[in-house]
Amino acid sequence: MSSIDPGELLQYLINGLALGSIYALIALGYTMVYGILKLINFAHGEFYMAGGIFGVLAIGTLGLHPALGVLAVLVACGALAMLVERLAYRPLRNKNRIAPLITALGVSIVLMEGFRVVFGAQPRSFPQLFENTVYDLGEWFPSLEGVIVQQTQIVIFLVMLVLMSALSYIVLKTKMGRAMRALSFDFDASRLMGVPIDRVIAFTFFLGASLAGIAGILVGMYFNNVEPYMGQLAGLKAFTAAVLGGIGVIPGAVLGALALGVCESLVVGYGQSSYRDAIAFGILILMLTTRPWGLLGKPQREKV
Repeated sequence: MSSIDPGELLQYLINGLALGSIYALIALGYTMVYGILKLINFAHGEFYMAGGIFGVLAIGTLGLHPALGVLAVLVACGALAMLVERLAYRPLRNKNRIAPLITALGVSIVLMEGFRVVFGAQPRSFPQLFENTVYDLGEWFPSLEGVIVQQTQIVIFLVMLVLMSALSYIVLKTKMGRAMRALSFDFDASRLMGVPIDRVIAFTFFLGASLAGIAGILVGMYFNNVEPYMGQLAGLKAFTAAVLGGIGVIPGAVLGALALGVCESLVVGYGQSSYRDAIAFGILILMLTTRPWGLLGKPQREKV
């Protein structure tokens, strides 16, 4: 392994935080849906992919103002998630858990191949929403010469923090959030108490897919291209992040995602880029075998 100096280490940390912020926005959707339905929605990564492609269509092809285009993408991704929930998951809600799990895998393939057929398999260039200014930290700290921070990285990290805070407010302070927490605590008792089950679950899917759609836009800005298969691996890594932090715990999903992003960046920095994906899933296996409730989760006993 090649050694790295402090400046290089800081650069890899900066890159890892930006990557982890994208994983965090996807992981939040995983953790919300699992918290209520105990469903691992493996199709969730495709809403992230849809956000990127819808962003190209709305802002690049249709020429919408970036703010209006982002809003249109949020609505489109949320509506797509609500449609999937209504057609694929709701009929299986009271079935054995393996049925919706397999269905989620099928929905993932249908969405992925559907977008490939409709929009083509070739990567699309993402429209530039603002000038990506690059800041050299050496201008302020001579010892950090060569360490750069892109404006896009700053935007990604700040957007993640703002949206995580907004989501926490919705869950903890609003009427819909109280209903979501009630379903998470006791699904059957909530139904008996008159909680509108279908509406709350549909809203949860809408919210989670909207966050994933924003991640798709951000990654399009960051890497300057999107394609129909981009959600498959990113979705699995976001699931790994949610498990790492504690699936069902909002701060845990963010913590796990940032940790995973930094780990990947450090692995690439040490010259082992071919192992970056293996590291992610190695972390998943290690966490499931040693601490399956995650870093911020709490062990739960199954009722017999």
